[in-house]
Amino acid sequence: MNRSMITATNTLAQLQKQMDLISNNMANVDTTGFKRREATFTDLLFQEFRNQPNDRLEQNRMTPFNIRQGTGAKLGQTAIIMTQGALKTTERTLDTAFTAKGQYYKILVQTQNGSEERFTRDGAFYLSPISDNEVQLVTSAGNAVLDENSQPIYIQGEPKDYKVTEDGQFIIGKTDGTTQEFNLGIIMVNKPQFLEQKGGNLLGLPNGDLDVAEEDVFTELRGINRNQVSIQQGVLEQSNVDLSKEMTDMINVQRGIQFHSRSISIADQMLGLVNGIR
Repeated sequence: MNRSMITATNTLAQLQKQMDLISNNMANVDTTGFKRREATFTDLLFQEFRNQPNDRLEQNRMTPFNIRQGTGAKLGQTAIIMTQGALKTTERTLDTAFTAKGQYYKILVQTQNGSEERFTRDGAFYLSPISDNEVQLVTSAGNAVLDENSQPIYIQGEPKDYKVTEDGQFIIGKTDGTTQEFNLGIIMVNKPQFLEQKGGNLLGLPNGDLDVAEEDVFTELRGINRNQVSIQQGVLEQSNVDLSKEMTDMINVQRGIQFHSRSISIADQMLGLVNGIR
């Protein structure tokens, strides 16, 4: 097969992955707390051809010896862009938003393998009845919100009002005059490249062994680290997706796909001419 066809085919498959990534960003432009991903490319292995029998014959050459021909590009990394999204005022007491990047709520999700801890920036919380005298703090998807000890938050009695302090303390005022307090479970993500998207606007650790220690990936914000938490009540963080940038990136990817598709067509025509020589 013509080498240009191999190079173009390899790159086309990776460009399709970038297109899928951009499409996912655009689909979540209105998703609360969503963080866009950005693709970076790296070169595949080069093949070196010796055009001289001995390197001494190229002593005055200003470029590297021999001829190097690439085999295309691959998607090197899809990095999470952690920039802060715009804040939208809702004046709803159970709506919260982080005002510092890299901080996430801890959420408990039920999966086929049991309960798993996940992370989200979506601070739209709700109350789910457990019994006549108890409710649970959950997300819009019904997943349990965890406290700093990774335990679900249960509220006894009849709640009257709610307050979320800047350092993440959740205070419930009740109709009988008593209060109940929790410290929301919050982490600071240090190495977002080790987290995977788990669906439902949630992030989580990958299945299997990590190349680094878990405490290097994220830090639990509790104890002396609690003063790093920065939360605002009555607002929601919008997605950090810039639709105009995503559209521009999509056009660039489309041009790349057209270019490599054209390369395959031209190579096929050249092979047809060669095969037609009599």
